[in-house]
Amino acid sequence: MAETQPSDVLANGGLDGLDTSPALNQTSSTIPTAWDFMGDVSFFFLEVQLILGAMSIIYFAAHASLRRPPSAAPRKSKKPGQKHIDETQFAQGLEPSDAIMFPLLAGALLIGLYYIIQWLKDPALLNKILKYYMSFMSVASLFSLYAHGIQLAVSFVFPDYWRGRDGRLRKVDQRQRVVVICDNAGNPQPAASTESNPLPGALSLFGATPRLQKSAWEIRSLLTRHWALRFAMHGVGEEKANIKFSHMVGMFMGLATALLYFTTSMTFLSNVLGYGMCYGSLQLLSPTNFLTGALVLVGLFFYDIVMVFYTPYMVTVATTLDVPIKLTFKAAGRQSILGLGDIVIPGIVIAWTLRLDLWVHYLRKVKYDQTALKLIEKDSTGTVVERMDYRHREIKTQYQDVKGNWGNSLWIRGPLFISGAQQAPPSVAAARFSKVYFTASMVGYLLGMLVTLAMLLVFKRGQPALLYLVPGVLGSILVTAAARGELKELWTYTEDDSLDTVDVVVDLDANGRPIKTVGKLENGVVDTTKTEDDKNAKSEEEKKQEDKKEKEGKDQIAKGKGHQVFLLALDAPPEGEDED
Repeated sequence: MAETQPSDVLANGGLDGLDTSPALNQTSSTIPTAWDFMGDVSFFFLEVQLILGAMSIIYFAAHASLRRPPSAAPRKSKKPGQKHIDETQFAQGLEPSDAIMFPLLAGALLIGLYYIIQWLKDPALLNKILKYYMSFMSVASLFSLYAHGIQLAVSFVFPDYWRGRDGRLRKVDQRQRVVVICDNAGNPQPAASTESNPLPGALSLFGATPRLQKSAWEIRSLLTRHWALRFAMHGVGEEKANIKFSHMVGMFMGLATALLYFTTSMTFLSNVLGYGMCYGSLQLLSPTNFLTGALVLVGLFFYDIVMVFYTPYMVTVATTLDVPIKLTFKAAGRQSILGLGDIVIPGIVIAWTLRLDLWVHYLRKVKYDQTALKLIEKDSTGTVVERMDYRHREIKTQYQDVKGNWGNSLWIRGPLFISGAQQAPPSVAAARFSKVYFTASMVGYLLGMLVTLAMLLVFKRGQPALLYLVPGVLGSILVTAAARGELKELWTYTEDDSLDTVDVVVDLDANGRPIKTVGKLENGVVDTTKTEDDKNAKSEEEKKQEDKKEKEGKDQIAKGKGHQVFLLALDAPPEGEDED
């Protein structure tokens, strides 16, 4: 819900266009004063701040949620026998049933809060309880927000690539602590000289002496190096995570922000907690496909209308509770309120469209190689037959991580960032992909927000923001897909892992587009007689590896060597080693 309210003082004093008294409106419109002008300007910037704040958190959270799309092949792990994180990153998202549960759960919570407020008369106790709960729950989200913000700042101060004043590209070698001059593809030049200053452009002034350069390398190592945190428990499993200095700082900053908010109740800190919860929610929540996202938005579209226009629940709870369930902006005695749901609910679909753009980007790179193979299939009589045939095997391009390249993308333009897009190394160029659907949905969200504010000014009462945001977001996506002739792609893309296939053999149409999946290629053979259970069964190689590990464990116990029961370790890989 979005709402704009005048304070008691200004409601009596008059502010053009937003007062409830016709007489005061008429007076302020016929006899403008300096205060009216300054108040209107302040109110304008207040609304700009509200819109930019909402759109910024969606923009950054959407980019932080990017991961390998199923149309790209996973990167290979540097360690034999281990899978890269790209191969195990898909998780189950929201399902169509959530479109029903979301409005029901939200309604039950909202109504419950309303009647608790009515019963307590004074909401101070409820505010204190909810402040404690929200402060505690927001720490994890703030940790993520702060850590990613620090990493973004580090990428601008200590990029991996940049261009010098001579126009040549530089690459940092953290292990050797030198800067190597390379070609536009990032390949070091054999005869080129090296440099010792790890700071780019104008920042190089802070590394003018050997002593300052040494300090800069130490700071760069601290801020960019990662440590491997490992946890293992016998019978439970093993987990591994890469952590950086920014994660540790982010955790302390998140705790400090939550504690400070709990003791001071500053509106600014309440907004920071709200931004953190929006950021964290957009990392965790995701519709599995477009249909699911559309159903969730439509369900909450009607919920928002009913709760704002036909019940007192939404307005009462939003204006009574002083907890970070909303963003509050104040200027010239006015305040504007935007519920976090008006950011998160459209935001999960907007973030999904950015991943859709990345999937389409890699889908355009898929190649089909004609291969001679053995087909095992059933004929019209049901008899299993074998025959040789030429079919097309799907070959996906290996994924390049698109995150963490904003600093590199900026610095390879040159010292002043004013030159046009330059040829970039593959790791940096990977971040340059068409964001058609993401841009369209962001424009739709902006239009929805502007219409919401216009309705506030016209009707002078709180408005259900989703009434305007949902048509803006969904409409922009559908219109864009229809205009580009990609409605099929829009409905096909899903994050349920079903599209994440390898060694698939397909039939192509006359235009070279896949029309039918024949089966999976295994050792030069495509067996179309396999059932779904057979396809989902573990391969012989996987079974052998599991049996080998189990046998090794039993042998250790039999020989009296024992086995590992519990492990908590923090490993420091060699300096300059990339994350796996």
